[in-house]
Amino acid sequence: MDTILWIVIALAVVLVVVVVVAALTGRRRRHHLQQRFGSEYDRTVEGADRRREAERELREREARHDGLDLRPLSETSRQRYAQQWQQMQSGFVDRPQVAVADADRLITTVMRERGYPVDDFDVRSELVSVDHPEVVENYRTAHGIAVRTVEGRTSTEDLRQAVISYRALFEEMLVDDQSVNDQSVN
Repeated sequence: MDTILWIVIALAVVLVVVVVVAALTGRRRRHHLQQRFGSEYDRTVEGADRRREAERELREREARHDGLDLRPLSETSRQRYAQQWQQMQSGFVDRPQVAVADADRLITTVMRERGYPVDDFDVRSELVSVDHPEVVENYRTAHGIAVRTVEGRTSTEDLRQAVISYRALFEEMLVDDQSVNDQSVN
């Protein structure tokens, strides 16, 4: 009987240790995701049925992102894109719908050169959220306005907001080489 009691106690201790380790691991993963994704973490969790599913989705985004061959822009490309952005903004007053379409195309072109897949907006925005969680919502807003512009359902103020929202991501894409540098270290 004493042997059985000791076995039960040992199993109970092992079970408690496993539960504690699992809880700490889950908490560490959650903290990592919250730090990496910021407000995008909250948005994803709110949109999911369960926190665990949302966190799995975010980890999958990270894995897909880590598989990308992201590269920095050359100084020549940066200057060319900055000049194109200025031209787009200059044309906004006379042709705001065209300016929004140009901003959308320019962001896509920059992303393509950086190494992001650009065929599907949802995939693109998910992958951008890994490195740019604070501006990805601006990107979604701007893209939504661009889509409504094609449908003829936007005001000039909407179009102005789209350009401002695109600019937030555009500026980060031009200068952000941190993720590229992080990948080259790994």
